[in-house]
Amino acid sequence: MKRVTVTIPEKLLSSIRERIGDRELSAYVTDALVQQDTIDRLGELSDWLQEEHGAVTDEELTEARRIREAALSRMAAQLAAEQAGAA
Repeated sequence: MKRVTVTIPEKLLSSIRERIGDRELSAYVTDALVQQDTIDRLGELSDWLQEEHGAVTDEELTEARRIREAALSRMAAQLAAEQAGAA
């Protein structure tokens, strides 16, 4: 770990401290930075993939959404079956 100094708008800091208190501020900020770093890296990956393979077409996006919805439906059915078996 390395200690750093950051400047945070006072209203934002007050809002955060109302919910988490002073002791958890470092962990809260670290979690936020990890999430932003992940978002940034995914953006970089997306840019690279588009440069290498071209943009995703509307048809590909529609198919990906269909596959996702089917997977979510299967997962929901499996969870319901497991909960029914546990009852």
